[in-house]
Amino acid sequence: MSAIDKARNKLQKLGGRAKETMGRARGNRRLENRGVGEQFKSDLKDAGEKVKDAFRGGRGR
Repeated sequence: MSAIDKARNKLQKLGGRAKETMGRARGNRRLENRGVGEQFKSDLKDAGEKVKDAFRGGRGR
């Protein structure tokens, strides 16, 4: 996984956490759920990158 992909996924996860927190604080369930969804997407992308790395023989770690 490239460092750029890692950074993008980390930023997406942090953004999702912020949205979730803001939604919870404001009582806005839509914003809260959008934040949870972004975190989930980020986790899936990370997992996909790790699988790619495993099939490439561990290069890129």
